[in-house]
Amino acid sequence: MKDIISSYKDIIVQIHTPGGSGSGFIVKNLNLIVTNRHVIQGSEKVVVRGENFKKSMTDVIYTDSLNDIAFLRIPDSFNVTAQVAISENLVEAGEKIIAIGHPLGLRFTATQGIVSKAERKFNNVDYIQVDAAINPGNSGGPLINEGGEVVGVNTFIYRDGESLGFALPSSRLSSILREYEEKGRGERASKCPSCTNIITEATLQDGYCPSCGAKFDASEFNSRPYVPEGTSARIENILTAIGKDVQLSRVGKTGWDIEEGSALVKITYNTKDRFIYADAVLGSLPKDNIGPLYEYMLRENYNLESMTFCVDRQNIVLGTIMYEDDLNEETGKIIFEELFKKADDYDNYLADTYGMLMAEN
Repeated sequence: MKDIISSYKDIIVQIHTPGGSGSGFIVKNLNLIVTNRHVIQGSEKVVVRGENFKKSMTDVIYTDSLNDIAFLRIPDSFNVTAQVAISENLVEAGEKIIAIGHPLGLRFTATQGIVSKAERKFNNVDYIQVDAAINPGNSGGPLINEGGEVVGVNTFIYRDGESLGFALPSSRLSSILREYEEKGRGERASKCPSCTNIITEATLQDGYCPSCGAKFDASEFNSRPYVPEGTSARIENILTAIGKDVQLSRVGKTGWDIEEGSALVKITYNTKDRFIYADAVLGSLPKDNIGPLYEYMLRENYNLESMTFCVDRQNIVLGTIMYEDDLNEETGKIIFEELFKKADDYDNYLADTYGMLMAEN
């Protein structure tokens, strides 16, 4: 199983939208990424990143509300070498499986279990029931058998139950992929939930499916662009003014991850306490030379005006906190620019001088 999990590191992607995050996996020969529709719902473009790929924007090219499936275009910046094998065989109860994805924002996590029931029907769609832990953020990731083949797409869980996860079978996915290749490739496409035929914006007839005449939700092709509001809008205006790509940085509606050189700065707006937290985890404490390192950080804190060093367990953090009413674009630009610069400078200095172990972004 260890080798199988390792082989998927180049295939699994993390997906971010203003509405949240999820997972997906790359099908190289078809030049697309498979995920769940509910992961990307309401977005025409999403942010994707991989274990060995930097964050990139990409397009949603297909949606299927009936099967909760969506396809994304593989960004040109992704140099994909690994190939995924999608099984055409049905799984059996008791078969060992692995669910891989990015649960709760954590990077690349694998959980093992068994198939609890091979077929469980919901809304006229058969799903595989598994007992492997599937958490929010796992949606869209692959379910894998002992042979390393994709046997399903992790889709949903029962929130009030334990170890009740459900995946769309790979046989259904294969059928969707074949139909998309035949009838949908080349332009944004979607499946009619009534007659299940694939339609495009060009084939819509006054908002109705050309095959069955059912009313079709045109937002599947033309989603309303996300526009931040209030404090989130103010933060994004500041980040844009200092040259940061807010679309690429968004993690939901109140979070932003910004890479600055070798440092990663995480900005979070807490709507409950109304504070904005901007933190850069620079690295972790070394086993030796800790005293001089602490002394240096304490001395630096006297010189820093808008930020401070702190140690959270073993993590060395450079951060700042602002109350939302005190944040304006002029002071925000100064504070954020200084934090980005200092974080990129300090992590290298602390590693070279005091043996700090650099953080993995």
